[in-house]
Amino acid sequence: MKKLLVVLLALSLAVPVITWAEERAANPKEFVVYLDKNAKDNHYIPSGWIGDYGDIKMIDQSAENPHTGTTSIQFVYSAKKTQGQGWAGVYWQNPASNWGGKKGGFDLTGMTKLTFWARGAKGDEVLQKVMVGMSNKDKTYPDTASVEMGPLELTSAWKQYTVNLVGKDISYINGGFGWSTTADLNPEGATFYIDDIKFEADPDLKPQGKKQEAMPFYIYVDRSTAGNHFIPSGYMGDFGDIKYNGASKEDAYLGDTCIKIIYSGKAAQGARWAGIFWQNPANNWGSVDAGFDLSLATKLTFWARGAVGGERIEEFKVGGIMGEFSDSDSATIGPVLLNKEWTQYTIDLKGKDMSYIIGGFAWSTNVDNNPEGATFYLDEIKFE
Repeated sequence: MKKLLVVLLALSLAVPVITWAEERAANPKEFVVYLDKNAKDNHYIPSGWIGDYGDIKMIDQSAENPHTGTTSIQFVYSAKKTQGQGWAGVYWQNPASNWGGKKGGFDLTGMTKLTFWARGAKGDEVLQKVMVGMSNKDKTYPDTASVEMGPLELTSAWKQYTVNLVGKDISYINGGFGWSTTADLNPEGATFYIDDIKFEADPDLKPQGKKQEAMPFYIYVDRSTAGNHFIPSGYMGDFGDIKYNGASKEDAYLGDTCIKIIYSGKAAQGARWAGIFWQNPANNWGSVDAGFDLSLATKLTFWARGAVGGERIEEFKVGGIMGEFSDSDSATIGPVLLNKEWTQYTIDLKGKDMSYIIGGFAWSTNVDNNPEGATFYLDEIKFE
């Protein structure tokens, strides 16, 4: 009898524990991506290296001043453009290297934000963006959402950042977290640290609406400026004929640097024309929902000059990218014969619907009008 009472008492004590565990499993307060090297609660693997992946070195157990615990993740980005992209990044995936071709997504319903801590080795390092979910709608098992935030200018001290997920469908997420940056933003490279990455349930967090951007809204101010937007990733036509330098110090119009573009006119791909689109995010031809609301803009202005003068650019353009998430409008000027001296040009946007723009700026030219090629410079590209 005494033995039976002991058993019954043990069972009565166990019931609340089991109930609490079940309740916690049903309503988790957080879902961890990274806490410490080999932490049992870690999920996802930093396996999705993108862009100039050869420019990235990762140490996932750095003991150099972690935010908490014994380790953080150190990234060293060289900005050497190893793969010729001018940008690079890393996605945390499940399972490793899963871009949506395999089952592996977690149901994160109930989580309202992703938080993480980051710091730069020196300060002023810039992350172009951080991401939750991947833009992989064409895959067999696509993520149900793709959310971005940035740019982020890091400090030398640890700082927490938050990605708002309220109202997002995160019922199936392969790509738990990601970051990307560019050689333009970090021309000398960047070393930075990330720690304590996790999804959290915050019932008090409100939805983040689409922000109408204030003017001026810059595409290019100077190298490594956090206020730069859009990425010169959309190489078109004879892309092999183009050399792009976003940190040229050859007589910049304003500040320390300008953009130098060399077009060889060799028709490397046989198209006999070439150009570049500045996109958000990189290589977005309308497949990613990432447009800026530039409704307040009435014009885009930029400064340009030719190396010798007389270089002919067929078209300068704003918007016009078509796809699942198309630009809301477009506007162009051209052809333009460049002067040897810096000259300001304006693309009139009055009456245009600028509420959703993923293609911020573009130029194109051709071999017929530049049979010897063309070298030209751009600076101070901005919406006003």
